Formats: sequence, structure tokens, C-alpha cells
Amino acid sequence: MKKKYVLYATCLLMGAGACTENKNGRNEAVTSVWDKYEVGTILFEDKAPETKGSEIYHQIIPDADSYIKEQARTVLSTLYNSPKDSIVPVHQIHYTLQDIEGISAKGGSHGNIDIFYSTRYIESAFADNDTAKILFETRGILLHELTHAYQLEPQGIGTYGTNRVFWAFIEGMADAVRVANGGFDSNGRPTGGNYMDGYRTTGYFLVWLRDNKDPEFLRKFNKSALEIIPWSFDGAIKHILGKEYNIDDLWREYQIAVGDIQA
Repeated sequence: MKKKYVLYATCLLMGAGACTENKNGRNEAVTSVWDKYEVGTILFEDKAPETKGSEIYHQIIPDADSYIKEQARTVLSTLYNSPKDSIVPVHQIHYTLQDIEGISAKGGSHGNIDIFYSTRYIESAFADNDTAKILFETRGILLHELTHAYQLEPQGIGTYGTNRVFWAFIEGMADAVRVANGGFDSNGRPTGGNYMDGYRTTGYFLVWLRDNKDPEFLRKFNKSALEIIPWSFDGAIKHILGKEYNIDDLWREYQIAVGDIQA
């Protein structure tokens, strides 16, 4: 979650290749166009080395620097077509393990990003001693938070804390990137709701639009933040898919398609 201490923090078809995932959800190869892209300096800091959660984290991720960079490139390849796009500059990512309540959160500004991950949450999520499960969850959370670092932001409608549309775009896109890269299990999609609910509710809908309307939808949706001012969901939909579409009809079509409502 962005700037709050609570979080719900398929490889995407790519223009110059594709990425594949192993059974732990790690990318075996991120498309070569991003291989040399500078994602920012990673400053990993364990502020709770005495905790069980810290021990677990180091067990599943022995090289945090490389792992964070790998997931950052996955996020970038989901949000953008190439390094030549108008990409939010990230100079530094200060990633910390902390013995605090919550799960994870992103903060910082002007290209200097802070992300914390709670060792208490890591320990609780490892209750069944399932290493694959906690690695899967850790990756999904990281994808969400890193999306906040690199995603574009709507213009002309206020801010994350003052406008619900802005908030829904930000949190919905972060979970869409997580969904698009296999970051939730098979039971991850919530039923019902509205596209303005953010997080997974919006995220799964955006990925459905990618899968059923335009394979480049997620990248175009992210870019629409630069092109539609003032930004709106319906404005972005019409810009990307055509003026004959509207957001409410597409939401209804999606709800019927996934079986949440009947036609």
C-alpha cells in the first residue's frame, strides 16, 4: 500500500520477448530490453536481525539486492514497452526489514523510495513452515510496492489522499501488475465490488481487459496518466479502446464473464 502501513501491497506478453517463471514465481529471464536498465541503487537494510522473520527472509532470499532488481525489471516490463518510454525516474530504493505491525508499504519521493517489509508478518505467514508459500507471498508484495515506485500518476484530479479516482488507479494498477505476473494464488480474485474499489478488485479487472480487449492494455492504461488530463477511468477506456466503450458496460461484461453476476 502506498504511504500507509497496511497492504495487499502469466508473464505479460512483451514486444521484444517474453519472461518465464519457475515454480517459485521467479523470472528465469526478463526480456533483454530491460537487462541493462538502471532500476536504481538498492540499499537493503535489516533493522530486525534478531527476529524469526528476518531469519526466514534471509533463508528464502539470500541475495536481496539481486532479487529486488529482478522484480523491479518485471514491474518495468509490465508497465512500459521499452526503456525509451517516459518512465518515472528511481534513483534509490531503500528496502528495510522492520519488526513492526503491518505488512509492507512504500514511501519516499523524488526518486528516493522507501519500502519496508514487516518481519512479524513474515513470521506469521510462515506458520505452516511452507517455504514456497512465503517466497510466493513475498514476491507478490514486492511487485505491488515496486509498482508504486515506477508507475505513472493521474493528473488534474488531486492526490492519492484527496481523490478516490486517483487512489483507485494507483492501488488497482499495483495489484494488476501483481496479478499479471502470477502474484496471487488461484483464489486471489475477490467477487463483486466495483472497479473503483482499488487493489485486487480493480487489478483483476484491468488484467481481464488486457486479456480480452487489448494485449497492451496495462501499458496503455499506465501511459494514459500522461495523456488524459484530467484523468478518469472512462476517459482512459475511451482513449485506449475507442469511444464506443464505457467503463460501466465493461465492468458489467467482466462481472458476467467471471460469473459474479448473470446476464
